[in-house]
Amino acid sequence: MTIEIALVLAILVAAMVLFVTGWLRMDLTALLVLAALAVLGLVTPGQALSGFSSPAVITVAGMFVISAGLARTGVAGILGRQVLRMAGHGEARLLVVIMVTAGVLSSVMNNIGVAAMMLPVVMDIARRTHRPPSRLLLPLALACLMGGLLTLVGTPPNILVSDALEMQGFQPFGLFDFTPIALVILGAGIAFVVLVGRHLLPERDPRREAGASGDRDLVESYDLHERVFSIRLPDRTLLEGKTLAESRLGSALGLHVLAIQRPAGAELAPGPEAVLRGGDRLIVQGRPDLLVALRGERHLELETEDRVERNLVSAEIGIAEVRIPKESPLVGRTLNQTDLRRRTGAVVLAILRDSRLSRTNLEDTPLDAGDALLLQGPHDRFDALDGTPEFGTVRRLSLEEALRTYRLEERFFALRITHESLLSGRSLRDSRLGDAAGLTVLGIRRNDQTLLIPGPEEVLRPDDLLLVKARPETLLVLRGLQKLEIEEEGDLLLDELESEKVGLLEVVLSPRTKLVGSTPRKIGFRDKYGLSVLAIWRAGEVHRTNLRDMPLQFGDSLLVFGARRRLKFLAGDPDFLILTESMQEAPRTELAPLSVVVLVGVLFPVLMGWIPIAIGVLIGATLMVLTRCVTAQEAYRAIEWPAVVLIAGMLPLGIAMDQTGAARMLAEGMVEGAGEFGPRAVLAGLCVMTAIGAQMIPSIALVVVMAPIALTTAADLGISPHTLMMGVALSAASLSSPVAHPANVLVMGPGGYRYMDYVKLGAPLTVLVLIIVVWLLPVLLPFHP
Repeated sequence: MTIEIALVLAILVAAMVLFVTGWLRMDLTALLVLAALAVLGLVTPGQALSGFSSPAVITVAGMFVISAGLARTGVAGILGRQVLRMAGHGEARLLVVIMVTAGVLSSVMNNIGVAAMMLPVVMDIARRTHRPPSRLLLPLALACLMGGLLTLVGTPPNILVSDALEMQGFQPFGLFDFTPIALVILGAGIAFVVLVGRHLLPERDPRREAGASGDRDLVESYDLHERVFSIRLPDRTLLEGKTLAESRLGSALGLHVLAIQRPAGAELAPGPEAVLRGGDRLIVQGRPDLLVALRGERHLELETEDRVERNLVSAEIGIAEVRIPKESPLVGRTLNQTDLRRRTGAVVLAILRDSRLSRTNLEDTPLDAGDALLLQGPHDRFDALDGTPEFGTVRRLSLEEALRTYRLEERFFALRITHESLLSGRSLRDSRLGDAAGLTVLGIRRNDQTLLIPGPEEVLRPDDLLLVKARPETLLVLRGLQKLEIEEEGDLLLDELESEKVGLLEVVLSPRTKLVGSTPRKIGFRDKYGLSVLAIWRAGEVHRTNLRDMPLQFGDSLLVFGARRRLKFLAGDPDFLILTESMQEAPRTELAPLSVVVLVGVLFPVLMGWIPIAIGVLIGATLMVLTRCVTAQEAYRAIEWPAVVLIAGMLPLGIAMDQTGAARMLAEGMVEGAGEFGPRAVLAGLCVMTAIGAQMIPSIALVVVMAPIALTTAADLGISPHTLMMGVALSAASLSSPVAHPANVLVMGPGGYRYMDYVKLGAPLTVLVLIIVVWLLPVLLPFHP
């Protein structure tokens, strides 16, 4: 083994580890692979960047746009709905029609797009036939994956192996070369699901027991009746005249106010600006235990501490002022979005904009160029921040200068933790004093020692003296919350929430969302959409509390509540996919015939061999935009850029494996191990390796690695490379893992699936596909043509 082979294999192993563990995004991993190969001299700079001009990359990106054009003009939706109307009510017949429709559409459209388009249609069918969605959605996803094998353009692995053949001087695959064996795979897969697989599908949707529909259906699905109750404000309350936002019912107690009832009538889905009055009855959703614990006891006592602000500096901790530069990446972002305290170790005490001074509730204030930020933090961190693009010049201030300029003494208080306080024994993070109570804890005095800028894991103890920054009225609000009275609980309250103007809606993150990893609070969900997130369904479990700070994951189902006009506004947001077909944004059906003409006009010359497939797809994508079947903005958003970068970044690894001899070494190992049993055994070995890898890492990256091994193995055996290359592409379908393909993840939340549900159905289906490929492929595409 040469040093070059060892380096290539080390890069390969490192990339596989990163793909499997998910420590880095897959596109970043691919770019690191590209950079490592170029820096180590394993490929030339031109070869390192050649992936970005590869026909495979152009074809994959172009097909995303063409698929979006067909979806936005309603072609796929019209076809899908018409076919599904013939499905009837029998489960077996439903599965056949759903899987055939999804498979056929996936042959000419991106399979993720087909799954996203058909998801609300199938959900509506499940509601109409009173079936759990879990009986239909996983077969939908599997059909999309198997249907993508039908044509050259149906899935990126097909395109990649064809491109690899052409780069080595072989005849590339034609548009329908995959169709004969892929039809057998799709047909056998559908038969397996209908006859055997459907008995392995779970039934854990409460809709079936409820036999209900509409909003009530969603209430049952998410078990909202367990967490809905009413509270009464005393006639004389400290919350009188406060808005819902100011009352901190949501942040302090984790309650969603669904309605405000008064003798004059009810206000459903009140916004944060709704004003509370004494005697109001609030219908809320959440956990009552925190409210029960809060009532009756004094958890914090206001101390008459003299000059609290004098305790905010020490030998290690100081105060400084920064002005946000015009080019700072902080401009337009809030403190919550920038995660400033965790990154810098500093606390923002105040913001001065022009002559307007803000000292409390700073977390959700968008920063502007020229804003002066008053910071409390370690001196060494100020040194590190000085001169950075984010903060510019850091100016140290004396405590007296800070007090004089920012009038800090008006906002500082000392609060004592009582012995009966529910805060005792909780960490600062769990106490939620910051988000919930609007208090910024700047220090803790304990046993004659002062801990400044305590970390979120610091545990509070009885008699702790908290040095806090807050508005005086915030302390009154907390006292007002202690006087709330819990009234009735149960189902009857939910009946009072149904209205023509207010309702519930179930949504999932779209395949191309930018919100993964963000929390509802960071994206300003309530302010942006005017809706409340009542529950999140993730991996078969319902979460109904502490949702504001729960990072969103692809595959989550969100139950939102609010005005129906606001729900329709959410339906037009590309970050979300609506699971109710009637609420979706209307397609441009008048352009449907034109989009079909574009598709046919692209595929026909490719089929006839007049133009390369990459050029044809590029022309088709351009025509989709020129004819307004899809706007330019929609076209760019439709492209799975991480997938494109993944292909472009990993292709140089295939070149390096070929040039250094790493592919030959691995191929010789394959031939030595299975070659004596004949080419079919070698094909079986390659297919099994690919199938196992496809359940753990992106199929695109896997095929890029396997392609040079298959080509070299074919050369060593003296057989046609087309058979092995097609076998690798067909085996790369990720049928038994929920994380290896976005189509599988997309149905996880709406179907309430768990990891093992995919394994139970997908593992035997993967074995079936492997048997078909190993047995039938050499018959249809002989080793020795």
